[in-house]
Amino acid sequence: MRALILAGGSGSRMRPISHTRPKQLVPVAGRSVLEHAVRTVRDLGVHEVGVVTGGGTNLVRHALGDGSALGVRITYVHQERPRGLADCVRTAREFLGEEDFVLFLGDNLLPDGIGGLAEEFRARGSDAHVAVQRVPDPSAFGVVETGEDGKVRRLVEKPTEPVGDRAIIGVYFFTRAIHEAVRSVVPSRRGELEITDAVQWLLERGYGVTASEYTGYWADVGRPEDVLTANRHVLALLPDSLPVEGVDASSTVTGPVRLGRGARIIRSSVSGPASIGPGTLVEDSAVGPGTSLGRNCSLLGADVADSVVLDGTRLAGPAPLRGCLIGADSTIRSRSAPADAHRLVVGDHARIDLSA
Repeated sequence: MRALILAGGSGSRMRPISHTRPKQLVPVAGRSVLEHAVRTVRDLGVHEVGVVTGGGTNLVRHALGDGSALGVRITYVHQERPRGLADCVRTAREFLGEEDFVLFLGDNLLPDGIGGLAEEFRARGSDAHVAVQRVPDPSAFGVVETGEDGKVRRLVEKPTEPVGDRAIIGVYFFTRAIHEAVRSVVPSRRGELEITDAVQWLLERGYGVTASEYTGYWADVGRPEDVLTANRHVLALLPDSLPVEGVDASSTVTGPVRLGRGARIIRSSVSGPASIGPGTLVEDSAVGPGTSLGRNCSLLGADVADSVVLDGTRLAGPAPLRGCLIGADSTIRSRSAPADAHRLVVGDHARIDLSA
């Protein structure tokens, strides 16, 4: 089996962070969402991974390299412009060959793994097997109608009228039959080649199409608030251990904390679960639960909790920061602490002075 992970798209809902990086490279608990995706398919025993890129090709290549650091071999497939998921499969035809494969949206986070889905795909002998989960607003997703036997009756992409609440969560397993289907579909009303239309094409021609409900944690990390929610969840999975190096005698560290190589905590308090990236300095500061700090950050007299801070950012001053998503190489300064905490969502290279 191979894997095809999608890392294209404009990421408009993730702005301003996505102005300078694909949304799939936004970190959750110290790793990009895209790296989490690669690790998820690797844990299936898949070692040949295709990554479909769009405008951020060079950034994705720099982040993942050839995949060897993650135990896989990555082949990059460039999509000239976003034309839908079925077009991604078309574009990756040479890489996929005749093998079965899992199609995985690179902005999806499934930390509980997808091994059960893969096993069901193999056991059922389906040509297409899709993962679904019940959602309160199915109009934002592809929706599946199934019978009691788990066989799919119908698929509808982003329905304008309710047809059920089982949303496709962005994980699909296919045999080579899908290649004829993606060649046969035409653009939808959105102007895209929909993978749901390709699966419907298989269904109408008698191919085996099945679905199963995914009961683990799933996040579609498409907005800043999704990043923070997913960050809290994944940090809560950290083992209950404390760093043994990099913490001076004047500091207190409680709860599970992951401390990267070369990171230092000086005269500070850190309450986990938290992740502090390599080379980051936390000095005379307070870091609260649910916080992920990137590489080579600097906190001087800062107070931050329930936030994601990207690489190279400097936080200085006592103003409390809560529920923040702060881009790379930014500087947030304050000279006094206001009564209420600040909530910031800023892109890379921001410079902000806070006042009480």
